[in-house]
Amino acid sequence: MGYFQELIGNSLFMAAAISWAVAQVIKTLINLIVTKSFDPGRLIGSGGMPSSHSAFVTGLAVSAFVNLGPGSPVFAVAFVVAFVVMYDAMGVRRETGKQAELLNQITEIFSANYAEFDTPEKALKVLVGHTPLQVLFGCIIGIIVGVLI
Repeated sequence: MGYFQELIGNSLFMAAAISWAVAQVIKTLINLIVTKSFDPGRLIGSGGMPSSHSAFVTGLAVSAFVNLGPGSPVFAVAFVVAFVVMYDAMGVRRETGKQAELLNQITEIFSANYAEFDTPEKALKVLVGHTPLQVLFGCIIGIIVGVLI
């Protein structure tokens, strides 16, 4: 039980975890308002507004800054990781989502026009990346939680 208590007492870990949880709850509520239906998968799913990945890494970096200072090696690593994660979310992962959407459309066309075309059971996941605005709002959540924790 000592490890669990240590983990709960680790302000850097808690800032990251709470930032992620807050972003996921907000994302689920936004999805509920927009679609008028509750999707429990949004509580753990990626993509959408706000970016929980951005909230997670920003909460960690801000907490490291507040607790250990800007000269800390832990802050330096957390800052670099946060930058890479947010850049990737807006770049490679967002492009992957666009490609998945296009491939799903091509699959539908082939399925409708060619009986011999073997359709995959599930469509490719489209919500994998983020817009800059989604990343920004995730970052804001991480900053707020990181400072509060």
